[in-house]
Amino acid sequence: MNYEKYAFIDLHLHLDGSLSPEAIIKVAKKENIALPTFDRKELIKFLEVPSDCESLNDYLKRFELPNLALQTEYGLQTCTDDLLKRLSNQGLKYVEIRMAPQLSINKGLSQEKVVEIILKTLKNAEKYRIFSNLILCMMRGDDTHEKNLETVRVAKKFLGKGVVALDLAGAEALFPNEMFEEEFALINKYNIPLTIHAGEACGSSSVMSALTFGARRIGHGIHSIEDEKVLFELKKRNVCLEICPKSNLDTKTIASYTDLPIKRFIDSGIKITINTDDMTVSGTTLIDEYKTLEKMGLKCENFEEFAINSIDFAFCNSEIKKQLLDYFNKQNL
Repeated sequence: MNYEKYAFIDLHLHLDGSLSPEAIIKVAKKENIALPTFDRKELIKFLEVPSDCESLNDYLKRFELPNLALQTEYGLQTCTDDLLKRLSNQGLKYVEIRMAPQLSINKGLSQEKVVEIILKTLKNAEKYRIFSNLILCMMRGDDTHEKNLETVRVAKKFLGKGVVALDLAGAEALFPNEMFEEEFALINKYNIPLTIHAGEACGSSSVMSALTFGARRIGHGIHSIEDEKVLFELKKRNVCLEICPKSNLDTKTIASYTDLPIKRFIDSGIKITINTDDMTVSGTTLIDEYKTLEKMGLKCENFEEFAINSIDFAFCNSEIKKQLLDYFNKQNL
């Protein structure tokens, strides 16, 4: 099967979870950052999640090392450019990269400067013939409130200039959506598109609250399947799920791929897209994700639907959507 016909849009991809070991080593050598090893094959062992990962909280520990390389202009530019080049080589035509600017201010950069650097890099990477936009992540935590509000303000400043949406990421079970009501209220006041990680480490009620707070897309949302009312609301509000199969397996959101309720979502009329989440941490690519779905019994007509959903629910402008649809149609002549 020609997977590239379908695997050309990734709407849920974290920058820090998708850094290559080569990029991290390059930045570390330039900036004298201590790494556990400077050998590419050995470093992978510290970046990829182990097979005995117990939960999402355990999974998130793998982000500490790559974030060391995202604290300076050189590091942000190098890692972002490297990611776009790799995605283009994999056949992707559009990607919404998400990152938390508050996690890249440990060496003096402001959140605004972090975003400026990444947006400049995205614009300069047009040579790779891939469209890209940026989703800014707020973070779940005890002391993230003020930083989250700053992230919202930065998103407002750059909305329509490369930033297309906001997200809430992190330890969902420890810090439920209701803790961030003020942030959501400000987002809605500014009319910034919103996607929320929900229904991954928590049950269907997390998805319902995300819908209540105005999410236009749901990150993962696997546990939506547990409640018919939630499924009804997803369909009624035309909100799609950003499904990331390998990540869901790694975080123990599902025990095996047979537990991934994609066919049930389809039968319920729920729109879904297929994404990687964290290419390096989960050791995956978008084509790998589609290969897994084929092994699960999903067919070309399902893949076509996922691709069209990715175009329809992308936060990009209509001009880019038209070009993506034209590309898709040409691939399927």
